[in-house]
Amino acid sequence: MYVLDSSAFIHDFHTSEQTATIPLVREELEDESAYRYDAMEGSGMHIHIPNDDTTEKVQRAARESGDLEVLSETDVRLIAASFELDGTLVTDDYAMQNVAEKLNVAVEVIAREGIDEQRHWHWQCQGCGREFDEEKDRCPICGSELARKNPS
Repeated sequence: MYVLDSSAFIHDFHTSEQTATIPLVREELEDESAYRYDAMEGSGMHIHIPNDDTTEKVQRAARESGDLEVLSETDVRLIAASFELDGTLVTDDYAMQNVAEKLNVAVEVIAREGIDEQRHWHWQCQGCGREFDEEKDRCPICGSELARKNPS
């Protein structure tokens, strides 16, 4: 089963496999992509609402990988739905791909190349330059803001 992100509707993703998504995806769509969602729902696409425990598990994984700050509620719930349905997440979003891989959820990309490796982000103080493995509101040393930094 394919679990569809909004990019699947925007890029007119086609498959003969069963499909599913969540109601929040419909709210992100406009014009033709919204009509595609409605048409697929009318032709049997499963609308799934993931449970809170799975959603919390995805949030924990995203926090650990450093992707939580860039994921929307829709993104988190789509990953949770893919996890619960043992489905393949169809998305072009790199942060979603990173968290899905951490949870062993299969991913298929549409218009872009997929991720090459899973990343665990670091944070760097914008004032003193110190690096941290965990996200914090402010630097515990100098009080400046932290920015997400690519670990490579």
